Amino acid sequence: MKKRGEKRKLEIMISHKSSKPIYEQIGSQIKDMILTGELKSGDMITSVRSLAKELGIGVLTVQKAYDRLQKEGIIETVVGKGTYITNHNSGGLEDQRNQLLEDKAMELIALAKKYSIEQDSVIALIKLLFDESQID
Repeated sequence: MKKRGEKRKLEIMISHKSSKPIYEQIGSQIKDMILTGELKSGDMITSVRSLAKELGIGVLTVQKAYDRLQKEGIIETVVGKGTYITNHNSGGLEDQRNQLLEDKAMELIALAKKYSIEQDSVIALIKLLFDESQID
């Protein structure tokens, strides 16, 4: 296991078929890694050039992703030292995560109401699926 502050190789998967731009795919995956604890404050991440080479994409695309993450306060680049996960990012990302969950819950509620499914049945189904889920 790597210690905090050590360089972390980013396991980023991009899809050229996605309607989402590649720089957004990179940014959202880095945010997800922070929310899941895979990346922590102080961790050094892959340089722009290295990530571009690994993904087989242009340096400017990765730079755009990093620039946006930096504007959001999620990463900071120290010239000559590297790019790091900041200490100030968890609150905003948690808000985004909670908003995403709320949006999905509203979709489920709308579907349940459309088909006249009772609230208790929906809650029971969610509990059952949550308990049986293999996702940690």
